[in-house]
Amino acid sequence: MNKPLLLSLAAVTILSSNLNAQSMYERIQSMELQMKQMKEELDSLKAQKEQEEKTLAKDEKSDAAQIKTAIDTKESDMDEEDDDEESLEEKLAEIEENLSDLNKITNGNHLKFDVDYRFTWDYLHYEMLDGSIHENDGFLTNRFWLNMNWAANKHLSFRAQLSYYKSFGERMSGPDTQYSNESFDWIVNENPYDDTLKLRSAYFLYANETFFNADIPWTFSIGRRPSTNGHLINLREDESPASPLAHSINVEFDGLSSKFELEDLTGVDGMYIKFCAGRAITVAQEKFTPTPYADDRIENQALELGGFIFVPYDNGQYSVLTQYYYASNLIEQDFEIAKNDDGTNKVDEDGNPIPIPSGTFTSVGDMHSFTASFLANGIGDGISEFLDDTTFFISGSMNVTVPKDSQRMLYSKIDTSGNLTEPGESKTGYSLWTGVQIPSLLTEDGRWGFEYNWGSQYWKSITYAEDTLIGSKVATRGSAYEAYFTEYLEDDVLSVQLRYTYIDYEYKGSNGFFGDRTGAADKISEITAATPRSRIIDNSQDVRLYLRYKY
Repeated sequence: MNKPLLLSLAAVTILSSNLNAQSMYERIQSMELQMKQMKEELDSLKAQKEQEEKTLAKDEKSDAAQIKTAIDTKESDMDEEDDDEESLEEKLAEIEENLSDLNKITNGNHLKFDVDYRFTWDYLHYEMLDGSIHENDGFLTNRFWLNMNWAANKHLSFRAQLSYYKSFGERMSGPDTQYSNESFDWIVNENPYDDTLKLRSAYFLYANETFFNADIPWTFSIGRRPSTNGHLINLREDESPASPLAHSINVEFDGLSSKFELEDLTGVDGMYIKFCAGRAITVAQEKFTPTPYADDRIENQALELGGFIFVPYDNGQYSVLTQYYYASNLIEQDFEIAKNDDGTNKVDEDGNPIPIPSGTFTSVGDMHSFTASFLANGIGDGISEFLDDTTFFISGSMNVTVPKDSQRMLYSKIDTSGNLTEPGESKTGYSLWTGVQIPSLLTEDGRWGFEYNWGSQYWKSITYAEDTLIGSKVATRGSAYEAYFTEYLEDDVLSVQLRYTYIDYEYKGSNGFFGDRTGAADKISEITAATPRSRIIDNSQDVRLYLRYKY
């Protein structure tokens, strides 16, 4: 007879699917369901055995030879069933024991902690437009994440993450203006800053299987968003993806989201839509002013984003993902000229005054962004084990600026011919990103990846939180090349990664803001000698080695 399916797959199911559950409550619920199903199977086996014994009793009038043959056959079958029962009972006992231990660890099914520590060594190399070189051959950092998860019931849970990220022996904070943007809210947990533990995300999640009596599973969430390391960039980061498509947005912000699963309604595998909105900068008066937190006396307006993620198809192997957002009141950084102690202007080696961030910003306009990505988790079906375990993706994105009448978004006041440009012109940018991740050629569980990015002159993403110290490769106006090798030293707990990133800029301003200063997309080959070429990066490289502990 066939062995029960649950018997042969129970261990795999518990160790894999349960660990991927969304909350501790769901993990425990899944284990309890497994135990219930196995009990039902055990009861079925016992009932079947009793029925066969009754059937055998009815055959007592048969001749002795037939009875002996039937008894021998039934005894053999019953021995096999006894083995099944014994195996099932052993599995049940093991699950009950694990469930009891899990309940103790999680303090009554409600609380879960896990940790993620990473040490990195980076070699950073910059070649400037004037041919000068800047580099650091040993930039060392510690990064620590503490993840928390509380489940009140099957509908409601709360999740949070604390973060510590700093370079060895350095707190990049204090009165020095060179560090004025290190604590910027979009990136405060994504760059090595200081030795304080900060909040990276905190939000509650409500989930239900019906929406106003319609069979549409949905969720609602509000708080500090898990909006970094989203789809596609997560592959090299060796993480599960956050919601956003990282091709166009990878930044910390506060907001809300609501997801509606449409698979049952439409019959299309994995279809869902997720609406998102957030505020990236709040503009308000300070506490000790005549009108605390009022915004009517401030020229700038709050920077807000709104949009949606729509997945028209996802069968687990092949998926199509799209994303649209509209960002309002995007900013440009204001500058002032650095001063010497005697009040005179500081100048560089070419005699040009040295601008430094003033700590204030100007709103310059809005921007549309649209992204579409295709992801294959396995190429073909059974062609080869190598292709079955290969991931391929390709993604395209575009942005369209909507500048304020008096502002220039992504272009300079003076063009390459020395002419004054008109404000208020809309610019459109494009970007392509493709990559492949293959099984390691050295070990069974390792992953190797190769990626390429290209961006046009006016390409602009909001990806400041990308974990690449030389700047976001996704934001590149030009070409970026990357290769990485992730190997596991101890199960899935301790890993090592070697990564190389090379960025060749064709236009400046890739990692700037959105106006005519830091964001201006001047073609590097056409920049005149009068421009401070020593402060314009022609190309950059980052070699990274990390050791990472996750448990």
